[in-house]
Amino acid sequence: MDPKPQPQLPPGVHVLVHDWLSANAVVLWDDEHTASVVDTGHVTRARATCDGVAGALAGRRLRRIVNTHLHSDHCGGNARLQREHGAGAQCAIVVPAGELPGAGAWEQPESAVAQAGQQAEPFRADAGYAAGDTLWMGGLPWQAHAAPGHDDHALMLFQPDAGVLISGDALWEHGFGVLFPEIDGGDGFAAQRRTLLRIEQLAPRLVIPGHGPVFAQPGAALERAHTRLDVFEADPPRHAAHALRVLLKFHVMEQAHPPTRGALARWFASTAMVGRALRRFWPGQSESEVFEQTLDALARVGALLPRGERVADPDLH
Repeated sequence: MDPKPQPQLPPGVHVLVHDWLSANAVVLWDDEHTASVVDTGHVTRARATCDGVAGALAGRRLRRIVNTHLHSDHCGGNARLQREHGAGAQCAIVVPAGELPGAGAWEQPESAVAQAGQQAEPFRADAGYAAGDTLWMGGLPWQAHAAPGHDDHALMLFQPDAGVLISGDALWEHGFGVLFPEIDGGDGFAAQRRTLLRIEQLAPRLVIPGHGPVFAQPGAALERAHTRLDVFEADPPRHAAHALRVLLKFHVMEQAHPPTRGALARWFASTAMVGRALRRFWPGQSESEVFEQTLDALARVGALLPRGERVADPDLH
């Protein structure tokens, strides 16, 4: 992680670029004494996130944590950051308003984290924000815009004077997040199309994505995103297969040590979101068949490395 300000960013805005398990964190100096942070990464990276944020705070107190959405890789450091740098209850946690009921209660089986079979530390959300709201961070007003597609309740934050967009998983330099609502029969494709068009209307100069480096002039990224969306929309099972590969790789990345093939198969069979995808897109195949196909697809491109009975992530294990 690099706690130094990016050269094109407004003064007092610092981006901590993490790996693909853990979303980027954006630290904004609100004044001489306090700061805000947008997104906090994954719980298994919380120690590194806290250390990076501490450096970026430069002695300031963390007064507010804001989440673009409540997937485990974006809010996993909320609780630890609040404890270590926010003086406890003096640091408010602000989440998309649609997520406020039950936010952080990951032990509930209907929670997003439980449905995806992932890990996150519980936290208490203090307030919600919605499209049309303005949040003052880094001494600047940031406009909240709806960003459905990857998540129905996701929000983006845009600073019009500097032309900077905090896009979450709505747009990366080379893609966007899995359209999870589409797995459940929602309008993930149409919603993502609306979100991309909204970004085009905002015409940001600079994009701070949820994953990957900060990038400028996002026209090419938007073109790639539209092309990718076209491919998925024309072949929904292809998108569903992509979603299963992402979920499986993410689960392996969460583990401190390479899991066994059997443990992965059991996780795959017990994860609610996986089960819904299987029933909708592969009703004639068994869980074990689809699991083997998913693992083999990841192994063929080197995204996962089966080693005997163990399956490792090449970048972590």
